[in-house]
Amino acid sequence: MATLNVTVNGFSADLPVDLQLEIPLEDIKRIAYEVIQAGDFPRQAFGGLRAGDLPPDAFRHYVVDRFGRGRNARYYLRPKVPFGGA
Repeated sequence: MATLNVTVNGFSADLPVDLQLEIPLEDIKRIAYEVIQAGDFPRQAFGGLRAGDLPPDAFRHYVVDRFGRGRNARYYLRPKVPFGGA
């Protein structure tokens, strides 16, 4: 089973998921939102974040890093990291 790691408000948590290898980015974001809304992540996973606090477009500017394949695949849904500076 693959693993979906989601980072929200500086906290992250893993969730085992049964995902296809080439799942689109928007589907990963939707799955993460629905899992958080359903309360399927551990209660302490996101520093006390309540499902109602998460807007439907919470992952709009997030990116997905994909590592591995098949049962060992890991998907990281995380905020974009700004590189460089003014």
